[in-house]
Amino acid sequence: MLDNGANSPRWSIAPYFIADDVVTTANFYRDELGFRYERFWGEPPCFCMVQRNSIVIMLSQFEKTGLMRPNHTADPERGAWDAYIWIDNADALHAEFKSKGVKIVRGICDQPYGCRDFEVDDCNGYRLCFGQDLQG
Repeated sequence: MLDNGANSPRWSIAPYFIADDVVTTANFYRDELGFRYERFWGEPPCFCMVQRNSIVIMLSQFEKTGLMRPNHTADPERGAWDAYIWIDNADALHAEFKSKGVKIVRGICDQPYGCRDFEVDDCNGYRLCFGQDLQG
């Protein structure tokens, strides 16, 4: 992970995922991936922000369905991620997800780019890679 030093401003990012059913998706992130949420926006619900530690993912439901576009659908051979999430302990999180029956699409392994990571698909096919920086 890139580090600009302790005195650098703190930036963060929140991926914005389109979902056909925002309530089902938010509950998946809560029940399977250990995220939490405080509320839904809209009536019927059409937006939610799920959070785990400092990670936020925005979930949005449009009136028209079928608009989800997970990155790996554009190039299935390469399996492009929709989000790469740096974590402290990849082995512990992998074990947690495995015990919950989360769909792990690539098992945990050390990568040539200096991370130990694994990939999961959410209930809509968005691919999340969780990785631990092995270089400190």
